[in-house]
Amino acid sequence: MEYPPVTVIIPHWNGEAFLRSCLSSLARTTYPAMAVLVVDNGSTDSSVSMVHHEFPDVKIYQSPVNLGYTGGCNLGIRHSQSPFFVLLNNDTEVAPDWLDAPMRMMAENPNLAGVQPKLRSMLERDRFDYCGGAGGEIDRYGYPFTWGRVFQFIEKDKGQYDRSRPIFWATGAACLVRREATRVAGLLDETFFAHMEEIDLFWRFHLMGYEVAYCPESLVFHYNGGTLGPETLKKMVLNHRNSQVMLLKNYSFRTLVWIYPSRIFLEGLTAAGSVLRGDFKRIWAVVIGFWGVMRLTPSWMRERKRVQSIRKVSDEMIMQKMVRNSVALGYFLQGKKRATDFMS
Repeated sequence: MEYPPVTVIIPHWNGEAFLRSCLSSLARTTYPAMAVLVVDNGSTDSSVSMVHHEFPDVKIYQSPVNLGYTGGCNLGIRHSQSPFFVLLNNDTEVAPDWLDAPMRMMAENPNLAGVQPKLRSMLERDRFDYCGGAGGEIDRYGYPFTWGRVFQFIEKDKGQYDRSRPIFWATGAACLVRREATRVAGLLDETFFAHMEEIDLFWRFHLMGYEVAYCPESLVFHYNGGTLGPETLKKMVLNHRNSQVMLLKNYSFRTLVWIYPSRIFLEGLTAAGSVLRGDFKRIWAVVIGFWGVMRLTPSWMRERKRVQSIRKVSDEMIMQKMVRNSVALGYFLQGKKRATDFMS
């Protein structure tokens, strides 16, 4: 077997202990052609000196300011040349053979743009991770979920998702990407700063005719929120804003005419339900999210023009890979909890 070079790109901001644990696990990787690049987003702790002293083989690129997850990843992608790269959160730990099976899948299918490992929780190791689970899916209104996690319902890993399958998106917490696919599709959208940016990227891959897959033989553990923290208002705003921007960029105008009003209606239902629950933080997230969409209009309109120019696949074909009905309504009103409830 040939071993194409792979660069593991880790965007990092503070969290020295998390980074040390991550790099220690990477040092045990069995794949022989792997390099590691840490992009430091202006950390104020001793992370950089720790990497220099304890992991001398790890390359580190320092940014004087925090570029966010998207900016940090893009900086790392631009400063690496390998034909494949991995985007990996600093609060992860990998199994020794985590790269072997995904790289075999890439070698066997040149049309494969990305592969996601199985992600389990660092704290409850028998449960799927919140961010990635066993691969990501999305409904046509822009609400994402994963096999193993739908909103707040997280499953135990009982081997129920131990078959490789096509997925819509791979989590930015741990995903292998073919560099050639980004040559035309572009990199992560830095206006997102964080959250949903990987879904937006993989949507563009689908628009170009590429595939994305889940690899259950590859195992990564993730301490969800280790760096970014719990469900803060900022995180909620970014999710509401970025998922709408993603729709506005990637759908054709003909589809947006009926999809986006439906999404606005669903946002209104979210706000109304939050009033009844007294969840005022969520209400603010919805309102500020809408304001953020409007404020970014010049940016997403420019990017939309570029994205539509590289399109090779129709919305009708893209929607065949999506869940037809609203995942949010199915979860909160119909009691659907598992990915299988939506994908059947």
